[in-house]
Amino acid sequence: MTEEKLMRALMISSSVNSQKPKLLDQVRITLRTNHYSPKTEESYISWIKQFILFNGKKHPLVLGPEEIQKFINFLAAEKHVSASTQNQALQGVLYLYKNVLKKEIGWIENIKHAARVKHLPVVFSKRETMKIFEHFDGVSKLVVSLLYGSGLRLAECLNLRIKDIDFDYKQIIVRDGKGEKDRYSVLPTTIIPELKNHLNEVYKQHKKDLANGKGETILPYALKRKYPNAGREFGWQYVFPADKFIKEKESGLIFRFHIHESTIQRAVKEAIRKAGVNKPGSPHTFRHSFATHLLENGADIRTIQELLGHSSVKTTMIYTHVLNRGLGVKSPLD
Repeated sequence: MTEEKLMRALMISSSVNSQKPKLLDQVRITLRTNHYSPKTEESYISWIKQFILFNGKKHPLVLGPEEIQKFINFLAAEKHVSASTQNQALQGVLYLYKNVLKKEIGWIENIKHAARVKHLPVVFSKRETMKIFEHFDGVSKLVVSLLYGSGLRLAECLNLRIKDIDFDYKQIIVRDGKGEKDRYSVLPTTIIPELKNHLNEVYKQHKKDLANGKGETILPYALKRKYPNAGREFGWQYVFPADKFIKEKESGLIFRFHIHESTIQRAVKEAIRKAGVNKPGSPHTFRHSFATHLLENGADIRTIQELLGHSSVKTTMIYTHVLNRGLGVKSPLD
C-alpha cells in the first residue's frame, strides 16, 4: 500500500460520528495545540504511518503493547536505526495512544534498545571558518553569520521575525526555540550594516506586496484572532522571506514563508568544498564552532549554556571535550 493510499485510508471519517476529525488530522490538531514544532509533527506523523503499515494496516485501536514492542524492536534489529531515532519512533506512537486515542498502554517490556553512541561534534577551527566564509555572499552569508556569530540553530535563524532583531542592544530574541523556550543571544556587530541593508530590501518588497493585495504573513498560535492586522505589520515579517508565495491549507492565506533550509544547506556544502576544508560540516557545525571558539576565548560555560539554550550544562560541557580541556597532558612528541 502506497503512502498516499494509507493517508486516504486513515482519513476516512468514523461511521459512528461523521463530524469527528480524521485520525491524522486529530494527531496534527493535538500536536499544534500543545505547541510541538513542525519538524516534530512531521516526524510523529511519519512514525505513526510506519507503525500502522508494519502491523498490516490495522487500526491502532485494535493494537497494543505487544505490537508496539515488535515495531520498536524491528527498527533496532532490522533497520539498525540510532538510539535517538528509535526513541523518537516510540514517542510518536505513544503520543497517538495517549493524546488522540486515549488508550492506556502501560509499560512496554522487553524493548531491544539500539546502541547509543556518543559522538563529538564536528567543529571548524577559526582559520577554517574564515576560509569558508570567503565563499558566501548575499542571504546565505547573513544566515551563516548568525549561525556562527549568534550560535543559532538553522531553524531558529530562518524563523526569526524582524521584531526579534534589536540593533540598539545588539541582541537577538529567539522565540520558541527547542523545548518551547525563548532566549537572548548576541547580535554580531560586524554584520549590522549588511543586515540593515537586507532588511531595507525586505521592507521595499513588503510594501510592494501590500500594494498588490498581499503582504500578510502567518502568525503563531492564536495571535491572528487576537491581533487581526498584526500579520500585515513589517515587524512580523520573516527576516529571510522566500522569493515565492505559498498557500496555507487551513486558512487559504497566501503569504511568503521563510527561505527553505535546503537553500542554506546547499550553500554551506558548496562553500566547504570550495574552501578545501576536509570535514563533514553542515549549517549546525557553525553553532558548534560558536560555542567552541567562545570557550577558547575564555567565555564562562554557564554563559555559553544560556546563549545556546541548553537545559543542562552537561550538554554544553561537550565543547570542553572538543578542546581536550581537562586532560592536562602534552604529547611526548612535542
